[in-house]
Amino acid sequence: QQAVHFIGLPEGSLALAEAVVYMATAPKSNALYAGYKRVQDDVRGSRDEPVPLSLRNAPTRLMKDVGYGRGYKYAHDYHEAVTDLQCLPDSLVGRSYYRPSSRGFEKTIAERMEFLARMRREFKEKQDAGNGDSENENGGEK
Repeated sequence: QQAVHFIGLPEGSLALAEAVVYMATAPKSNALYAGYKRVQDDVRGSRDEPVPLSLRNAPTRLMKDVGYGRGYKYAHDYHEAVTDLQCLPDSLVGRSYYRPSSRGFEKTIAERMEFLARMRREFKEKQDAGNGDSENENGGEK
C-alpha cells in the first residue's frame, strides 16, 4: 500500500504484482502456526512457573544471595555464542515447539537448529567432563 502511494500508478501496480508472484511461488508451510499452537496448548495446560533463577536479574544483595543470576552464561562470551543454559521452566525442558519443514528457507532453519543442538550437547559434555567452560570467541577462557 505505501509503495503504491509513494510510487504512484501505474508503476506501483508492478510492486503489488511482484509481491503477489513472490507469495504465490514461495514454499508453503504451517510449521510456525503448528508450533505456536503447541506453545498455546502448553500455556493453557500448565501452571504458571517461575523464570529459572539463573535468568533472573539480581539488582539487590538479597536477590543475589537467594541465587538470582547464579549460573548465568552470557552466550556471546562463548564459542559460537552457544551455552547449555536452561531457559525454560523445569516442566518444559526438552519440549520442541517449532519443527521446520524441509522446504524453502525452513530447511536452512532446521539445519541451524540441529547445529545449535549439537553445540549445546558438546558444551554440556565439556562441562560434565570437568573441562570448565568453553573458550570464548576471543580465545580466552570463560
